Amino acid sequence: MLPSRFSRWAIALVSMCVALLVAACQAEAPNAPSTQVTPAPPAVNTSGGGDKETLRLGVLLPATGDLSAIGAPMVQAIDFLVETVNGCGGVLGQPITLVKEDDRTQPAAGAEAMTKLVQVDRVGAVVGAFASSVSTAALAIAVPNRVVMVSPGSTSPVFTERARKGELGGYWFRTAPPDTFQASALANLAYKRGARKAATLVINNDYGVGFEAAFVAAFEKLGGTVTNKSNPSRYDPQASSFEAEVRGSFGTKPDAVAAILYPESGGAVLKAAFEQGLTQGVQILLTDGVNTEDFPKLVGNAPDGSLILAGAIGTVPGADGKSLAAFGKAFKEKKKLELGAFVPHSYDAAAVVAIAAEAAKDGTGDGIKAKIRDISLPPGTEVADVCEALKLVKAGTEIDFQGASSNLDFDEFGDVQGSYDVWEVQPTGKIAIIDRVSS
Repeated sequence: MLPSRFSRWAIALVSMCVALLVAACQAEAPNAPSTQVTPAPPAVNTSGGGDKETLRLGVLLPATGDLSAIGAPMVQAIDFLVETVNGCGGVLGQPITLVKEDDRTQPAAGAEAMTKLVQVDRVGAVVGAFASSVSTAALAIAVPNRVVMVSPGSTSPVFTERARKGELGGYWFRTAPPDTFQASALANLAYKRGARKAATLVINNDYGVGFEAAFVAAFEKLGGTVTNKSNPSRYDPQASSFEAEVRGSFGTKPDAVAAILYPESGGAVLKAAFEQGLTQGVQILLTDGVNTEDFPKLVGNAPDGSLILAGAIGTVPGADGKSLAAFGKAFKEKKKLELGAFVPHSYDAAAVVAIAAEAAKDGTGDGIKAKIRDISLPPGTEVADVCEALKLVKAGTEIDFQGASSNLDFDEFGDVQGSYDVWEVQPTGKIAIIDRVSS
């Protein structure tokens, strides 16, 4: 049903206010600490989010913007889950209603989209967001409206701290482990490869600054030195030039640089470092934010035609859940896509929402949040197939759902642990998984 003219005007006004507040929170100096202030929430649905009789599931992921190359296959994974569940009877006796919104990798756009999902589409849960800064903006709307968010990729440690303080009300979960774990894994990888001096170069948002802090602590604990610790290099993705930032990191003569980037802006950053002659002999360390074969093309080629990023290595949350093989085979057959970064995590995020709603016999955010840990933690019958899981919970059987990405043992802060794939940029530009590490 379309909203009335007044409702559309009210939603637009609320979205604009939230967007302005979020934009103000994001406007930080390039080298200032990330101190985002939670924007004021919009009008609250006093009845809570969702519909008790139907699972209305939202998707808030980047179909456009800096992270769209990774976000598009994630959406396909959620489509696949919904098609699978609806094909075996749906949830609460009805097909899942799926509503997809593009957050454009921008906090203000994410806030606007979340406002629509909550106020117009009346979703009980949302799979998303991906960028941590977008999740920060969206949570300001979801939490007071009692809507669950299950992120497949927002990995900033900020959310663990906020959950620990009770700020998220139990409405936040994520199927990818926080960067406290990945940063430790990347630091271990660098040290194992012989780096004893490292610098950091990060995007100036929750993701970049949170990862930076965890990497510095982990690398120093191993005995290494961070050469720009006292003057960290944090770049504004909207800037027109990155010369100062790359000199502040690559120019400190490190053995390796941990570059925590988003694809479009990050490509320009690393290209600037190369053009200034600063990358020679420096091991470039990358992360999940640029784990796409389009990224080396954005950085470009050297004058001799070789790929600038050839030999760069990185980490990305891996997938080793009990349902991975079956999911991967079916996903490739149906969607004609390989399993990219965060695809299993996206499938799992939608799966736990569906199973939790069935277990609660309730499609509201309050019902879903009360059951997510119950259906994914032991004790219970281990089950890796989502349709079988739904069948068991309908019968009142206690289950321990095993995902494609991991065993999905959510802790009290909504976090899971996981392993990390080590990837390397080949001379051809292809990305190859060469190892697996843990934190």
